Amino acid sequence: MDDKIVLTGIKPTGTPHIGNYIGALKPLIKMSQSHKTFMFIADLHALNAVHNAKEIKQHTYEIAALMIAMGLNLENTVLFRQSDIDEIYKLSSFLMNVTPKGLMNRAHSYKACVEKNMEMGADVDTGVNMGLYTYPILMAADILLYNSDIVPVGKDQKQHVEFARDIAGYFNNLYGKTFKLPEPVISEDAGLIPGLDGRKMSKSYDNTIPLFAPSNELKKKIMRIITDSKTPEESKDPDTSTIFQLYKHFANESEIAALRKRFLDGGMGYGTAKTILFEKIDSVLSTPRAEYERLMANTSEIDAILADGAQKARFVASKTIAKVKKKMLG
Repeated sequence: MDDKIVLTGIKPTGTPHIGNYIGALKPLIKMSQSHKTFMFIADLHALNAVHNAKEIKQHTYEIAALMIAMGLNLENTVLFRQSDIDEIYKLSSFLMNVTPKGLMNRAHSYKACVEKNMEMGADVDTGVNMGLYTYPILMAADILLYNSDIVPVGKDQKQHVEFARDIAGYFNNLYGKTFKLPEPVISEDAGLIPGLDGRKMSKSYDNTIPLFAPSNELKKKIMRIITDSKTPEESKDPDTSTIFQLYKHFANESEIAALRKRFLDGGMGYGTAKTILFEKIDSVLSTPRAEYERLMANTSEIDAILADGAQKARFVASKTIAKVKKKMLG
């Protein structure tokens, strides 16, 4: 097993869909097979978007159950709830004292809010709370607390790792070498998974396919995929087809090659292609779906896994905090 430490967080802001799984969760589960991984459910980060405690708790269970059901290696992975680690609050406070305001001004999420307000003629900070503004500091604390080497992120999240490196550098320059400088690992597929209408699969577009939808609901969703007007007899381009793009993430190489050939040869209607996609996804997800449903019916089992993970995470986090506190306060 590679001796590098992986750190990743998942926000509990909604029920995961197939796009989330393919673009982000599947690579994380694969990485957990070979790396020591700290994986936290980022409920503190979710507070900027979700102000309902019951929703956050429910989505926390859903994400934990999903990751376990889909094969997360719990021997290599420390799975825990972010808010269960008291040290995260402490490190975040410490790091605020070495982080320039100018760095926070450059954060993508903050700049997007400011630009939107300016376009509307509103005060530049309308709707901006300090949780949003200092979000990158909390993210940096998440990354640095566990001595992370690798942080898998999508392209739009790369800045968070860059900020964590900057903040670690500020601290190291002031107090001596303390933190590692983590490296981002960019998932090229992240954000490129098509939804029912061909656009990026996103809740905001209402074009998602729930990952663990029952078979009948899964079939209905897949049959709603928008296609062009080509007849069954005509050749079709698999590389522009939402059906094929989804299929290749669940099928093996020979199955992918066979369906690609059917697309190119013609003689297959989109209804048939959708049925093939449904049957493949349903067969792949049937066993994990049953395990997910079992876990969601026994949330005490999830609680126990998260509590065990929190204990392991705090063992590492407490050492980091002790070192930081000594360097900053004597």
